[in-house]
Amino acid sequence: MELKVKQFRYNSDNLSYLIYGKNKAIAIDPGAYDDILSFLKEKKIDLQFVANTHNHFDHVMGNDTILKISKSVFIDNKTLRENKAIDIEGSEITIYNTPGHTLDSLCFYIPGVLISGDTLFNGTIGNCFSGDLTSFFQSIKMLLTLPDDTIVYSGHDYVNASIAFSKIIEPDNIELDNFLKRYNYQDVKSTIAQEKKINPYLRFNEDKMIKILKEKGFSVDRENDRWKAIMSLE
Repeated sequence: MELKVKQFRYNSDNLSYLIYGKNKAIAIDPGAYDDILSFLKEKKIDLQFVANTHNHFDHVMGNDTILKISKSVFIDNKTLRENKAIDIEGSEITIYNTPGHTLDSLCFYIPGVLISGDTLFNGTIGNCFSGDLTSFFQSIKMLLTLPDDTIVYSGHDYVNASIAFSKIIEPDNIELDNFLKRYNYQDVKSTIAQEKKINPYLRFNEDKMIKILKEKGFSVDRENDRWKAIMSLE
């Protein structure tokens, strides 16, 4: 059974997700619980599990309500890390441990789709609230190994602000406007291939970005130096 993904918006820019099959589903960061429950009722799908990409309040705020109403099972962060996968109707959802934004950050992956929480946004990445730049670097490098056509569904819609910031760094990058033209408020996403063209935080090894960093006075000799330089851009 091929699993599908549905995005739901809540607050000003938060994004919830359902990964679902024919009869069962898992809700991820379920702040949009009313819309999620309405969709499940319409499709006659049972909510089997609830999980979070990380434990920041805006991502867990819907947990108690949706668990109470749906009678679903909560899978905590520790269990997700240890099991590294969730089964929905015989199909596997892979759990990636991606510390950096927070130490407990996770991403959920099915073939063709990554739900990246606040690790990787569409056009930018999360703040390194953990303070662990090295782990964040390894997390980003791992996500860059995913197939280029992988759809990236993130934890927030920061597209307009992200592209505006990228234009300051790289005003002649025509891919930024090309991406913005395809932006859809109702379906916020990108692909890994697009991220490699528009997201400065993923492009620390590109000659053009290295030149920009060098001109700003950063050390660029080592890959880790370039990563720290990218993370210092304002």
